[in-house]
Amino acid sequence: MKARQWAFIFESGISKVFLLWIYWIFIFLLQKPLFMLYYKGLYAEQGVGEWLRVCWHGLPLDVSMAGYLTALPLVVVLIHLWRPAKWLRICCQVWLGISSLLVALTFLLNVVLYEYWNFPLDATPLFYFFTSPKDAFASATPFLLIMGVVLLVLLSLLLYFGASRALSIRELGWRKRMMLGQQLAATILFLFFGVLMFVAIRGGLKVSSMNTGKVYFSHHQSLNHAAVNPMFSLLESLSHQNDFDKQYRFMDEKEATLLFRQMTRHGNGCVDSLFTLSRPDIYLVILESFSSKLMKTLGGNGVAASLDKLADEGLLFTNFYANSFRTDRGLVSILCGYPAQPTMSLMKYPHKTSSLPSLAKSLKKEGYELAYYYGGDADFTNMRSFLLNQGFERLISDVDFPMKDRLSKWGVPDHLVFERMKSDLAEEWSAEISKKEITPCFRVLQTSSSHEPFDVPYHKLPDERLNAFAYTDTYLGRFIEWLRHTDRWEHSLVIIVPDHLGCYPQGISNFDFSRYQIPLLMVGGALKCHKHIDVFGSQQDIAATLLSQLGIDHHEFLFSKDMLDQSAPHFAFFAVPDAFGIVKDGKERLIYDNKSGKVVAGDMSDSLLMSGKAYLQKLYDDIDKR
Repeated sequence: MKARQWAFIFESGISKVFLLWIYWIFIFLLQKPLFMLYYKGLYAEQGVGEWLRVCWHGLPLDVSMAGYLTALPLVVVLIHLWRPAKWLRICCQVWLGISSLLVALTFLLNVVLYEYWNFPLDATPLFYFFTSPKDAFASATPFLLIMGVVLLVLLSLLLYFGASRALSIRELGWRKRMMLGQQLAATILFLFFGVLMFVAIRGGLKVSSMNTGKVYFSHHQSLNHAAVNPMFSLLESLSHQNDFDKQYRFMDEKEATLLFRQMTRHGNGCVDSLFTLSRPDIYLVILESFSSKLMKTLGGNGVAASLDKLADEGLLFTNFYANSFRTDRGLVSILCGYPAQPTMSLMKYPHKTSSLPSLAKSLKKEGYELAYYYGGDADFTNMRSFLLNQGFERLISDVDFPMKDRLSKWGVPDHLVFERMKSDLAEEWSAEISKKEITPCFRVLQTSSSHEPFDVPYHKLPDERLNAFAYTDTYLGRFIEWLRHTDRWEHSLVIIVPDHLGCYPQGISNFDFSRYQIPLLMVGGALKCHKHIDVFGSQQDIAATLLSQLGIDHHEFLFSKDMLDQSAPHFAFFAVPDAFGIVKDGKERLIYDNKSGKVVAGDMSDSLLMSGKAYLQKLYDDIDKR
C-alpha cells in the first residue's frame, strides 16, 4: 500500500486509541507528584531522585490501569472500522465520562483518606458507605463535602475533555466505510495492538499477574504508597473479596497445619480463679479509638485519668494489642475471639459471622441476659446483623433515643448512652427484686464520641482530640462510681478495652508497633485482687481468658487463648492492610508486608515469621470453610 493509504488506516482509529492510552498513563503519572505535594511533610526529606523513582516504579500499574480504561474504546473503534454508526460515538462518550469520574473519584478519595488510614485506597470505603452513608461522612464538615463535590465535578470534566480530545471522539461514527483490503490491514493492526495492551494489563507473560506489590521498591512505605495507582488498588481489593482459599499461600498445607497447631494449642487449664463468684454480672465497655498513650500508667499523657485510677484497683494487661485498625475488625476480634484480616472485614459477610464462635452465645447458654448499647447507627458496617448473629437479645442504638439526644454526627453522645444503660439496669434490678429472681447480665456498651469530628458536650482541654478522649473517660469513670454505690457492685465485673488505636497519637505509621498497643483493664467488686499482668495478648484472647475464669468451655474459640494460663502460647497478633504483625515478647516481634514480601519492622526471626505466615494462611482457610 502507498504511504497515503497507510496514513488513512491509522486515521481510521488506531492512532486515536493509542493516544487515549498514553493520555491515561500521563494522568496516572501526574497523580503521584500531586499526591506527594499534598503530603509534602511526608516526603520533605526525599530528593528529586526518589520522586522520579516513585513515578518509574509505579508505571507498570499505570500502564495496566490505562489499558483497562482503553480496552472498550479499542473494541468500539474496531467495530466502527467495519460498520460506522453514530451510536458508537455515543458509547465512547458515555465510557469516557464514566472513566473520568472514576479516575477523579479514586484519586481524591486516596488523597483524603490516606491521612487517616496510611495505606492506599481499597474497598473499605465502599463497605462503610453502602452500609451507612451518613456515618461514612460523619467526620466531614458540610463545607468540605460541598468543596469535595465541586472539586470532583471539575476534575471529572477536565479529565473528560482531555480524554475526548485524545480519542477525537467527535469524528467517530461519521467516516465513510473503507475498502476491504484497508479494513483487513487495519484490523490486523488493531488485534496486534490489543494483544500488546492485554500483555500490559496482565503485567507480562509470567505466571504472576499484575498486582500492587509489583510497584513496591523502598523500605520507606510512604514512597511505596505514593507509587500505587489508587484505581488499580481499589479494583484489586474488590476482586479479592471472596477467594479466601487462594490468599496468603505461603507454604504447603502440612507445614502450615503443624505450625498452626503449635500456636493454637490450649493450655492445661491450671489457672487461679480471679473472681469471687462463678457468675458475675459482666459489663464490657468498648472505647472508640483509645490507646495506651492516654494512660500515665502505661507511659502516656494521663488524659485518661479515670482509666489510670481504675488501673490501681483492677487487673491491667500491660502488653495488650488491638487486632486491627478499624472498629468492625475490632468488634469481631473482641466478641468472637477471631483474628482480624488484612484484606477484608468479616462483617461484610453475615452468613460467615453467623458461624463464628460467640462470647455472647456462650454466656447466654449459662443463663446470662444480653444487651448491647451503641449511640450510633447500628446498620453501619453491617453491625446489626453481626450482633443479632452473636445472640444479643436487645440492641439499643440511636433510633432508641429521642431526636433531641442525637446531638452529634455519630448519633448520641457517650454520656447519654451511659445514662440510658444505668436507667435500664436500675429498672431491671427493681423488677428482679420484686420477682425474687437474680439473673446475671452481660452488657456491652460501645462508645463513639472520641471519633472525628470530636464534637462532644465537654470543654476542658484545648486540643479537641484529647478533649474528646477526656470526655468519654470522665463519663466511664462516673459510670463505674455509680455502679460501685449499688447493691450489685460485689457481683460486677467491668472489662474495658478499646476497639483500636485511632487519632491519637497522630501520624503513627501502620508499620509501627505502637499503632496497635491498647490497654485491657478489668475492675469490679467481683475481682479478688488487683495487679499488672505483663503477658502478651490481643483482643481475640479476651473470649478464652474470660470464659476460662468462668469455668465455661472455650474450645470452639480456636484462635483465642487464655492469657492467664502459663502453659498456653503467649503472643499478640494484629492485621495491617495486606500485612500482619506478631509480637511474642519485647524482643521477638515483626511486621511482614505481603506486598513487598519483606519484614518491614521489628527483628527478623525466621521461626516467628514462618509461624505468622502459617497462622494467617490457616486463618483464611478457616474463613473459606465458613
